[in-house]
Amino acid sequence: MKNAPRKAKRTTSAYDYQLLIKQLLHTPLANAPDNEIVYRELYRYTYRDLSARIGKLANLLQSLGVNEGDTVSIMDWDSHRYLESYFAIPMMGAVLMMVNVRLSSEQIAYTIDHSGASTLLIHADFLDVITSIQDRLPKLQRIVVLQDETPASTTLKVAGEYESLMNQARTQFHFRDFDENSLATTFYTTGTTGLPKAVYFSHRQIVLHTLATSSALSASPEHQRFHRGDVYMPLTPMFHVHAWGLPYVATLMGVKQVYPGRFAPQRVVTLVKKEKVTFSHGVPTVLQMVLSEAKGTDFRGWKMVSGGAVLPPSLCLQALEKGIDIFTGYGMSESCPMLTLAQASEPAKHAEGTSNDMDFRIRAGWSIPLVELRVVDEQMRDVPRDGESVGEVVVRAPWLTQGYMSNPVASEALWQGSYLHTQDMGRIDATGCLRLVDRIKDVIKTGGEWVSSLDLEQLLATHPGVADVAVIGIPSEKWGERPIAIVVPKREFFDTLTGADLLELVANKAAKGLISKFAVPDHVHLVVSIDKTSVGKHDKKALRRKFT
Repeated sequence: MKNAPRKAKRTTSAYDYQLLIKQLLHTPLANAPDNEIVYRELYRYTYRDLSARIGKLANLLQSLGVNEGDTVSIMDWDSHRYLESYFAIPMMGAVLMMVNVRLSSEQIAYTIDHSGASTLLIHADFLDVITSIQDRLPKLQRIVVLQDETPASTTLKVAGEYESLMNQARTQFHFRDFDENSLATTFYTTGTTGLPKAVYFSHRQIVLHTLATSSALSASPEHQRFHRGDVYMPLTPMFHVHAWGLPYVATLMGVKQVYPGRFAPQRVVTLVKKEKVTFSHGVPTVLQMVLSEAKGTDFRGWKMVSGGAVLPPSLCLQALEKGIDIFTGYGMSESCPMLTLAQASEPAKHAEGTSNDMDFRIRAGWSIPLVELRVVDEQMRDVPRDGESVGEVVVRAPWLTQGYMSNPVASEALWQGSYLHTQDMGRIDATGCLRLVDRIKDVIKTGGEWVSSLDLEQLLATHPGVADVAVIGIPSEKWGERPIAIVVPKREFFDTLTGADLLELVANKAAKGLISKFAVPDHVHLVVSIDKTSVGKHDKKALRRKFT
């Protein structure tokens, strides 16, 4: 009989160090207590103040009747208040539920009720939404109003206004130790069909994700780095996957943090220059809006992680020309989210602005520490690591959601074969670098050929007149499916760009054998805007309904 692995012994008086979110505060309070946290032009305080306010928020919630295990939901713009909730709520043993404010009122009602939230912290901008759905929130017992300059007015019964209640609360709160596997956060993903699904994460998962992400971001030898000398500002909504987990990383590092509130491109430009922001992250759509607002602005020294959608080469080049050190990250709501980063493996590997440099920056990139990433066929066999063979991306990491709350069928499908299935198709090369091909549901099968909508979008985006582009498949009796393109022209090309111009571009590539002849779209629709999801991605479900 084989021996079992030996369990490490622990001295009776040794401290059993649980990986709890509160442990992320030790380093910044010891090493950078005077660094600043800024909210727009309205608030500016230190990490010492943050620690005190975290204690105040916990005392405030406890005085209102929030207990361990309760769920507290929040509806706010990117703010210092949101950062305080990231820590105080899970640290007191409650569960933080982040409401996606861009969902419909019906979906907001469903997610708050489904989460079992008993308390809601809500910005005054969203009071009308809650007023309209209050009869669908029977579990909601108390509401705290968050406001900026303008006093809120509402017919809702509220416990009070956030700052007034905070001023009455004590700063000292005993954040006790408990099991690191305790539930810390939950939010809802709308990336699949049907009702939104609740993903959830433990203290242990969030701490490990924070450590691995900070390790990966600081490991690059020259560029694409996030380090202690940076100034951080998110351009990702804080309701979306903990703003990609970066506020936890920024806090652990003790860097100056800047929160812009409701997204407004001009405000972002102003804050970047005024507060000397050097590190941000967001979806390509947001970056495009910022760059459009910032004509003539030099952003040299600003680093940006692009994610949530494929970074178009033209936008990458535009950002590089503005001095932005842009690169891609890949993940999903279910993965907390960071899985890969497109960082250079050695200094000055590519000259900035060259085609090689562009190609490297827009890949999904390489796995961050502790991520086991595979690209597999339908039998879960690894496809060749040749950069050409295509399969589904499946992953393991210690911070992946363990399922969908109260949805065992979808949970089992997510974890089939004990790997988390991303539903993304990709290629992996001998160095481990991942390139995404498409979402499984968005790959177009036409005439027996598989056509990547992402490849077509990147090709069409190389035309100087294209501001935004989405490619979908529509039913065809003869071919099964056929690709069509939906294109938003740039303002200066709106009267001159034609669908024929774009079809000619793709046809020329097909004639040279660079893409399949089946990839040439049947039609190009020129539009003013393209439908987006609540997190800024192309809403291809809506596009298929509209153009089929």
